[in-house]
Amino acid sequence: MLMTRRMRQTAALGLVAIAAGFLLLWAQAARAETVSPLPASDYTVKAACKPPSEGHATCMALQLVPTTAAARARTHPLGVTLNHAVPAGSAKEGAYGLTPAELHSAYGIPTTATGTQTIALVDAYNDPNAASDLKAYETEFRLKGCEEAACFTRVNEKGETANLPFPHNDAELKTALKSGNEAVVAEAEEAAGWDVEISLDIEAARATCENCHILLVEASSTEDGDLSRAEDWAAEHGGPQEISNSWGGPEGESATPFDHPDIVITASAGDDGYRSWNAAEEYERDYTSFPASSPDVVAVGGTRLMRSSGKWQSETVWNDGGESAGFMDGYGATGGGCSELFTAQPWQQHVADWSKVGCGTKRAVSDVAADGDPLTGFALYDTNPAPEESASHWYTYGGTSLSSPIVASTFALAGGSGGVGYPAETLYGKAKLLPASLHDITASTANGSNGKCSKPFDEETFLTACTPEQEGKASCSGQLICIAHSGYDGPSGLGSPDGLEAFEPLTPEQSAELTKVEEAEAVTRGEEQRETEEAEEVVEKEEEKARAKEKERTHGFPPPENTNSTVVTTWPAPATTVTNTGPTAVQLAGLALTPRALVALNRRRPKISQLAFQFTASVATHVSVSLQERVGKRGHRHWKLVRHSSVAAIAGHDSRRLTGARRLSVGSYRLTVTPTGGTARSLSFDIG
Repeated sequence: MLMTRRMRQTAALGLVAIAAGFLLLWAQAARAETVSPLPASDYTVKAACKPPSEGHATCMALQLVPTTAAARARTHPLGVTLNHAVPAGSAKEGAYGLTPAELHSAYGIPTTATGTQTIALVDAYNDPNAASDLKAYETEFRLKGCEEAACFTRVNEKGETANLPFPHNDAELKTALKSGNEAVVAEAEEAAGWDVEISLDIEAARATCENCHILLVEASSTEDGDLSRAEDWAAEHGGPQEISNSWGGPEGESATPFDHPDIVITASAGDDGYRSWNAAEEYERDYTSFPASSPDVVAVGGTRLMRSSGKWQSETVWNDGGESAGFMDGYGATGGGCSELFTAQPWQQHVADWSKVGCGTKRAVSDVAADGDPLTGFALYDTNPAPEESASHWYTYGGTSLSSPIVASTFALAGGSGGVGYPAETLYGKAKLLPASLHDITASTANGSNGKCSKPFDEETFLTACTPEQEGKASCSGQLICIAHSGYDGPSGLGSPDGLEAFEPLTPEQSAELTKVEEAEAVTRGEEQRETEEAEEVVEKEEEKARAKEKERTHGFPPPENTNSTVVTTWPAPATTVTNTGPTAVQLAGLALTPRALVALNRRRPKISQLAFQFTASVATHVSVSLQERVGKRGHRHWKLVRHSSVAAIAGHDSRRLTGARRLSVGSYRLTVTPTGGTARSLSFDIG
């Protein structure tokens, strides 16, 4: 009986233990159940700053604004998958986006730098609450405390701690916003946008490098001259090892390289896609952002960083601007493109597949990339009275304004430039020797282009099989300047951080190894160049033989008489059809550049004399030839005559070339051939 009772008690205890075990397993399973991100349609995106006007720059900060109750509750992570729900309103748990711990985990970087590093942040206007906002951010994430005098310094563009730009306090900003004076309100709104930009720069830098000194240099306005003065003061007097610029605008006559050797200078690539195609207005499009296009800076593109349990899961090109994606239209995309002013540095021109990039010898943007998509954005604290209302002052921000300070601070963690004159060279050297030191961003499974996309994005996964449309420059015609690819490409550069190895200077052993690699590459390039020149010579000889044979066959053949045809006498010759009524109207067909001319276009800036072209004429005749260039600014473009000549054409296949030693600059061109009494034929081409 006693044994039976004990057995029953044991059995009962066993059942309790089993039940408890099931409850524990159930609880663990419930916690392990993944929580998917909210669809992108629950949000919209708002630019902090207005588009740049001529002679001005704009900031690159984009706010992610919730539009549904679920998004406003912030109970789900943004753009990531976690194994538990995020408490509503808890920034430290990730409710507003990327936290410092997640940033370090995702990119495999430490929290502090060895030794003293100063990061300068160049911005416009004044953020009166910069120090207190930084303190609130540090408190939320339990970062090392930072007193303003100890590791945060603020000056104007002249280096003065007093006489800071407008506004001096929140009250002044609020008064200006409500003044009713159109000019005053416009400046106040612009200053409010840069207020948020300043908070993003400071907090992203602090999140990446917790013990770095931060120097905020505030320009008095967004004018190019004021920002350049702030940049120069920071480089020449501020003593920083790194400078981050989260702003940009069109390349203009005043754009000069940011030539400050031995300092890491980063610049945002832009938020409107390849050559700004995704900008709201037409006049805001079709340019590569400066100072990112300067060959002396590290141009930083934006990515969509996907995390799982805080760790790096995948990374793709950021492009939320698909035309057919409905709600995604205008959400932004990482900038980039070929510079129209600056030549690429040798280390960029010597990357594998450079000929496929599409920039010729011009500078390509970007060099490297980091998280920039607002949907996978950064948790930001700001007390600015102008943004969307938030009682807690927490927001989610992205844009390449986030990418630039992350990369500048990663260089700081790695010790700065390490004596390298232009630190982008370090990235290119390491990419050759240690390609695994960066996350290589390709187009294998998700969006891989920052060009204009014809396919929509999936609301749940944010993925797409996007391919650029063939519509002018926005399509980039399959070139790597706007399509992700293994190795170097325009949208993501060489890739995103994966530890500090790619940002650290080369060791003597690595330098010696790189020298051998580059010497071998130089030999290969020389052989390829010789092969190309030999092929060109063969083509030229064959063309000469064909011309000589055709001339011999048709020697003395007079041009046709046709008094009923319309002869083109105006210039430049139109690209439209010329009406001919006579029975012997001249017909031209097969107008094209010769193989040698195509080689010249792809290899370098060609001379006018290298533009050989071919066509077929129905009879021997005289033809007028014009070369025109597309010039002007934005919406005010026209064709400008570059060269005009007149030549005799033989009947049948013929080839000719223009004369002139001038080299053609980067741009769009139109070649028009008009036979006497016949139809004008035109072809268009671009020079990288």
